[in-house]
Amino acid sequence: MQNLAVCVHTQKRLYLGLLLASIVTMVAMAASIWYLAVAPGKSWLGIIILYGLIIGVCGTILMAAFGICGMLITIYRCRSVRLLQSPMRTAVNLLFPIVLALGRMCKIDRDRIKSSFIEVNNQLVLAQHLVISPQQLLLLLPHCLQNSECPHKITVDINNCRRCGKCAVGDLLKLRDRYGLVVAMVTGGTLARKIMHQYRPRAIIAVACERDLTSGIQDANPIPVLGVTNERHNGPCFNTKIAITRVEEAIRVFLPDKMNPV
Repeated sequence: MQNLAVCVHTQKRLYLGLLLASIVTMVAMAASIWYLAVAPGKSWLGIIILYGLIIGVCGTILMAAFGICGMLITIYRCRSVRLLQSPMRTAVNLLFPIVLALGRMCKIDRDRIKSSFIEVNNQLVLAQHLVISPQQLLLLLPHCLQNSECPHKITVDINNCRRCGKCAVGDLLKLRDRYGLVVAMVTGGTLARKIMHQYRPRAIIAVACERDLTSGIQDANPIPVLGVTNERHNGPCFNTKIAITRVEEAIRVFLPDKMNPV
């Protein structure tokens, strides 16, 4: 896991910094609502509504703050804090749009923010030290890994692959055969959710671009997803590639140390 760990160490600060900025933004919103509530000339109904908003916003801020504390503690200790799992999920799902908005205001590239989010997520998944059987592990692949000139419909059944070597799918199937995990290729989020519902995995390794990985990680919550970004030398969604060694490293994270390949 050295490569994944290096990525986490070098990129997680951006997302964590924007998360903290999001909390400051929400506190400013709560203060603004409170100011409106205490301003003279309000009806009783208006005051009740405003105080309700203040309580709701403050409760959300507290939950998100606990979640961010949980992330920082987890990353520092490399061990998850079970009691803070729910606040961490709240912080990830609730604050992510605010993080993107702040990033846009600061003219930070969206893919860079999403890449940082993926690395933070990976660090949190690694900290769980989850060990499962290969049959409980799902490897989700994007259809853009398939060579664009290939006539075989492997999104319907990945076993239709002829392993000709023109794309990475053949090597990924060798990993499936070696470790015995479940592998599926999807064309988008709808099919990915269908596959997750069908196999009900305990953990997922997802290969995709930053955009799809970000939405997929949030959709799969609370199932842990280890994200591996693909290489797009030919542009997005076209003949993309993946480093097989990175995928194998991710697979071995979830399997027993002394497990012999099938």
